[in-house]
Amino acid sequence: MKKKIRSLEDLNRFREKAFEAKQRQTHLGNVQVIVSLGSCGIAAGAFDTLKAIQQQVDDDHLNEVIVSQTGCIGLCGHEPIVEVITADTSKVTYGHVTPEVARRILREHVLGGKVLEAFVVEV
Repeated sequence: MKKKIRSLEDLNRFREKAFEAKQRQTHLGNVQVIVSLGSCGIAAGAFDTLKAIQQQVDDDHLNEVIVSQTGCIGLCGHEPIVEVITADTSKVTYGHVTPEVARRILREHVLGGKVLEAFVVEV
């Protein structure tokens, strides 16, 4: 039986468990690429960014990369936003991610280990 979320505390517990599960998955060698798809991100072109990431992952057979979406993360002025979480580094948040920048993130950061400092958003 699924437990219902009835309070902010329940929601925070659920969110923390989900985050821990993703972290465990990342520590097993997977890479997570998360695209913010709140209304502000969508308006700024996040769907095109997401499509570019998915296409690059497919084209390069990047089976270790998990592509997911989230809602607004509160950094509307930096949309489209992409977060990258790897096993060996902390989360990196990128802003103003066009499809071309997204492909660079996959090539240079995910595959090459080099953070693209020009697009990093300090959170």
